[in-house]
Amino acid sequence: MTLTIRSLSAQEAAHCLPDLAKLLQACVVDGASVGFVMPFEVLEAARFWRRNVLPSIADGSRVLWGAFEDARLVGTVQLVLDMMPNQAHRAEVSKMLVAPAFRRRGIARALMQALLARAEAEARSLITLDTRSGDPSQALYASCGFEIAGEIPGFALAPEGGPRRDPTTYMYRQG
Repeated sequence: MTLTIRSLSAQEAAHCLPDLAKLLQACVVDGASVGFVMPFEVLEAARFWRRNVLPSIADGSRVLWGAFEDARLVGTVQLVLDMMPNQAHRAEVSKMLVAPAFRRRGIARALMQALLARAEAEARSLITLDTRSGDPSQALYASCGFEIAGEIPGFALAPEGGPRRDPTTYMYRQG
């Protein structure tokens, strides 16, 4: 199998909408803390992509990459470029997703490398993100040069639902 990482136009992302929705839902069902809680249906995932992501790709305020093994979408990551005027030097990482069956194959790292290259091309010298404290993704981000800025306790409801609130770790990379 061949891994391909490429940025997606709004039109390409719209074409991939069913696969984007399935990927997001699969990650949430597997426990990913990416803003959603169970129960989480594919229709809700599709609505997120259609309403929140596609318009910002179209207007250039966000870049979406897809990771494809042959023709199958197996991962995504987003770079949010739309910052306030006093923060035009920075960007944010959003929604690093890798299909559960495709993890531990270097896909997330390849997505992050594409994102960091684009951030550099956009003259963004500070990249920020947040991740659930203790998630395996935290180690990946650290290995990509991100440092911990701090932790906020009780930041987000756990993806499986219920009253538990998980801490989040804010991280940054200067370059």
